[in-house]
Amino acid sequence: MVKIRLRRVGTKHQPSYRVVVADSQRAQTGSIVDSVGIYNPKANPPILQIDEEKVISWIRKGAQPSDSVAQLLRKLGTVEKAKAKAS
Repeated sequence: MVKIRLRRVGTKHQPSYRVVVADSQRAQTGSIVDSVGIYNPKANPPILQIDEEKVISWIRKGAQPSDSVAQLLRKLGTVEKAKAKAS
């Protein structure tokens, strides 16, 4: 199954994340299919940049967001947009 999940990058005590599409059987740091955004929770205010068109496309193809990514997508309203375009 393909998942949309966070991939940790950055240094010790300064995490930042890439929002990636990857096979769920691969390791967190393994190969990815597509990179769809970035998330930096340490910035003030936190930085969240998502390519909504790519995310909506992957969700329509069957990719499942992880719990963390689903929460971030709900903040942006992307989940609702994906459901609206699917109908």
